[in-house]
Amino acid sequence: MAKPQEKVSFGQRLKQIGMVFQFTAKQDRWFAPLVAAAVLIPLALTVVAVILWSWIWLPIGILFVLLAVLIVLNLRSNKAMMNAAEGQPGAAAQIMENMRGDWRVTPAVSSTTQMDMIHLVIGRPGVILLAEGNPQRVRSLLGQEKRRLSKVIGSAPLHDYVIGQDEGELPIRKLRTTLLRLPRALSGKDVNSLDKRLKALTARPQMPKGAIPKNMRPPGAFRQSRGR
Repeated sequence: MAKPQEKVSFGQRLKQIGMVFQFTAKQDRWFAPLVAAAVLIPLALTVVAVILWSWIWLPIGILFVLLAVLIVLNLRSNKAMMNAAEGQPGAAAQIMENMRGDWRVTPAVSSTTQMDMIHLVIGRPGVILLAEGNPQRVRSLLGQEKRRLSKVIGSAPLHDYVIGQDEGELPIRKLRTTLLRLPRALSGKDVNSLDKRLKALTARPQMPKGAIPKNMRPPGAFRQSRGR
């Protein structure tokens, strides 16, 4: 099932926008000048329109100012976030978890001690494997995961990408657009069914909490030596 959307109050929304403003301003030196231009240019045109025609242009001009600022914020904040995510372990999974739409993300289904990892994503395009880390090591991990998943995904499409800047790799800033352009091969029902099968495959058995019952202990386990 798709993740339920939590309701956000107006005050919380303003706080989030303020945090995005601060983050983008620190990451992007062009952000402040572009915001200033987005405010001053429509405002100047509004003043001219008010002088030449009517005061009715004032609220319209204010709306244009807000719209221009939001457009600049959206474009530059996305770029700033992509720049900050470049080379960060787990960034691809975090981006996918924040994408709109029905994307089922399982971070680090396979990993190494050198911070190489494979993320599993299930969506309308099918099954997607995202690899982060050393290209040689993650390609080996990708091969293992593809062989393991091929046993249960049936005819569902399987896509795999290595995140990076070298030839044949997918830059993280192009991750969203690349996945959104993939053809939709599965229905919502197919995604649910596939998600259940893959969760069963990737589930790791956990040891029960508490003391192990005597009848379940292996022979000779927990045997205490006694002094003569």
